Parts: sequence; C-alpha cells; structure tokens
Amino acid sequence: MDQKRKIGKDLRLNKRSIEEFMRVMLPEALEEELKIEEIPDGVKIQIAGKEVEFCYPDLGKAVDDQKQTMVKLALLKAYQKDYVWGGLMGVRPSKIVRRFLKEGFSYKEVLEHLEHFYLVKKEKAKILVDIVKKEETFLHRGASNLYVGIPFCPTKCSYCSFASYEISGGVGRYYKEFVNTLEKEIRFTGEQLRKQPQQIESVYFGGGTPSTLTEEDLERILKVFREEIDFSFVREFTFEAGREDSITLKKLEILKKYGVDRVSLNPQTFQEKTLARVHRKFNRRHFEEVYEDCKRLGFILNMDFILGLPEETTEDILDTLEQLKQFDVENITIHSLAFKRASKLAKGSQEREEIDRKKIEEKISSLMREKKLEPYYLYRQKNMLDWGENIGYAKIGMESIFNMEMIEENQNTIALGGGGISKVVVEEENGHDYIERFVNPKDPALYIREMEERQKQKFALFEKYRKEKNEV
Repeated sequence: MDQKRKIGKDLRLNKRSIEEFMRVMLPEALEEELKIEEIPDGVKIQIAGKEVEFCYPDLGKAVDDQKQTMVKLALLKAYQKDYVWGGLMGVRPSKIVRRFLKEGFSYKEVLEHLEHFYLVKKEKAKILVDIVKKEETFLHRGASNLYVGIPFCPTKCSYCSFASYEISGGVGRYYKEFVNTLEKEIRFTGEQLRKQPQQIESVYFGGGTPSTLTEEDLERILKVFREEIDFSFVREFTFEAGREDSITLKKLEILKKYGVDRVSLNPQTFQEKTLARVHRKFNRRHFEEVYEDCKRLGFILNMDFILGLPEETTEDILDTLEQLKQFDVENITIHSLAFKRASKLAKGSQEREEIDRKKIEEKISSLMREKKLEPYYLYRQKNMLDWGENIGYAKIGMESIFNMEMIEENQNTIALGGGGISKVVVEEENGHDYIERFVNPKDPALYIREMEERQKQKFALFEKYRKEKNEV
C-alpha cells in the first residue's frame, strides 16, 4: 500500500489484502487517498470525500482479522456497491459458513451474519447455507480422491486457462510419450499406494479433454489404472469427456467396460455462433447422438454451461436454457465466465454484454425445479460477473462427491498427469486447514522429463504427514 494509505497507529492491517480487494471490487478507488481509523466495535474510513463507519459485534474466531474485513465492507458502502455476494471475494464462501458452525453459531445466526456483516443478499446467503447443509451428509475427511489430468484438447477454447494444449499443435508431438509416461506414473502410484495405503473414494479424469485420447490409448490407460489402483472404497468414477468432437461410441463403451459411471458432456452454450467465436467446434447432430449413447449405456450424465460468453445476450442465454429442457441429465453445472489471466480471452477486450441477472436466475430456478435438480456445491472466482458463481445442481442421490470434496478442500488429493495438483490437507483449529500442494508440470515435455523424480517427492510429502499424524 502506498503512502496515500493512512492507518490508525493501533490498527494492524494487511495492506496488500486491502489493495487486492480494491483492485477486484473497487478499481475506481485505487488511486484515492484512504484513511483508516479504529473506533469502538468497528472502523471509520475516509476516501474520496466520503466518511463511513462500519461496526459489528465481535464474531470471535469465526472471522479472521475482523477489523480488516470491516475496512473492506466500509469501502463497499462508501462507493454504494450493492453486489449480491457483498464483500465475499474468495473462491470458497462455504468455508466461511463452516467456520461459523465450528464456533457454535446456528444456521439461522450464520444467515444473519452473511447478510448483515458480509452484506450478502438474502437469496445468495440462503443457497450457500443450504448447500453446506447438503454437503455435510457427504464429506468424509478420512478418505482421499484421485485425479488424472490429460492436458490435450481438440482445440484451445479462448476462455480456458486449464492445463491443455491443442493436439494438432506443436505440443501435440509429445502426445505418444505423454501416454507412455502416464502409464508409468499410474504403475508407480499403484506401487506407492500399496506401501502407503489411502482410502480412495472418488476418481476423476479431467484435463484438458481426456477423451482426446485415442480409443487404443484410452483402453490402455484405463486397463492399467484398474490393475494398479485399489477400487475397494471408490464410490464414483468420473470421466470428463466434455466435447462431442472428441467422443466416439467406441470410447464410451471402453469407459463403461472399465467401470466409469459418470460422464461430462459440456456444450457450454447451444449458440453455435458463440462456440465458433471462442474456438470450440460443435456439431449439434453428433452431440445429440453422443447424448443418446450416454443414456443408453447408463452413465450418470453432467452438462456444463457458461454464462457471459463473448457477445452473448440475455436472449441467447435464455434460449440455451430453454433448449436444455430436452435433455434428461442428472447433473448440471452453471458457470459465470471469469477472465482468467492464462486465457486468450483475458488478453483481449473484457467488455461484456449487459445481462439481465433477474431474468436469467428466474429461468435457471424454474428449469432446475422442473428437472428436480437441487444445488449441491458452489464456488466463485475472481474477475467473474459481479453477481455470479459456479454452481452445481443434481438429482437427489446423484451428487458428485469429487466436486464437493475438491471445492471444500476436505480430502487429500493424489494427482497424476499434466497439471495435476496433489494436496495434503491437515486439519487445524477454528475450521482452518493447512494445505500443502504438489504440482505436476502442465507442459507435457516437462512432465515427461520430470515425472519419476516428482513422483518420489510427492509421495515423500504424503509419507511425512502420515508419520506426523501417527505420532500425534
């Protein structure tokens, strides 16, 4: 924070955190002089000729640095920002709910604090608390999940920041050796898990687009995977097929043969002009054929959609939601577009069409009721639509355990493949966890070169925390 930020002598604040909040939520305030003063039960700020006080009873350990949070909320009030998510800028707002619960607050009190302290609109606070209630019946701290990243796609969508490379591009030359290396990593992982057993509860093949694998390589990888990984405790096996242009009936039959029970088929929008605009191939007839094949083979089916794609209007989004009525799916995830730094989209104009939030949210709510789908997980991202969130809906009993555990960062994650992020989750006090991450290289060439050494380091990390836990 520069010299224009003046803070009361007894008030210790994370200056960088406040500036980051301003960058995302109040960019117009960044160049203004900000004065901060501590007052009883709150703070007083002065900025751009405005003076605002924000006071609230002490929430104890449920809130980290309450005075600092009050400064951020006072800034929103000073600039009369009426965001539906209030001052919740973080990716996982459900963690805030869990901290309140661990401190003994009731669900009713949590709703009140979300609305009156964090300035979250009532409808968003309610859906957040309802999701946490649902998740409580699924989360299992003692188990682990396993992720496999395939960093190749038929084309690179302009909004994408994931570990993915066009299979027909220059990096595609590493495809064959990547598959060979992934097979070795699976065998190494199986060997290590026999030495250091972890109860694997969910398995997820993501990417990229895993169905970019050829039919032969798909069978090869799944065969060795089932040979090496203990599925005794696995409750779900998900394969993110994602794009219809990478799927064949033979690939779906291979998935079924090796026990995959969940498949994602993600149109993102049914506006074909939009898909062409974001460099995503789409054949509606083939998409419907793949959908029918998935239903006939008995997969639990998910579809992803993105709100706010370039040049899409409210009418475009409503039309996509109307077309969705014809598909009987067990899971639907609605994303709000975020401009991610690593995406091509973020490097161009970030202007967006004005979208009628009320109309779209009413349509989503009506559609989900009609399909008997209920919200079950939610997360946010920086630089997304100011009213938006990423939210998953599912039929009762069809919720994705992997999605919940990953978003809540509740379990250890064993990650293989390109860009996979392994996590060791160590429970601490007050609803906070210490999380140590170990990242596989995104770049296939680097992954191939460093896999063996990184595998040793990764499992040394798991072993370290396993020993510490046993010693305690």
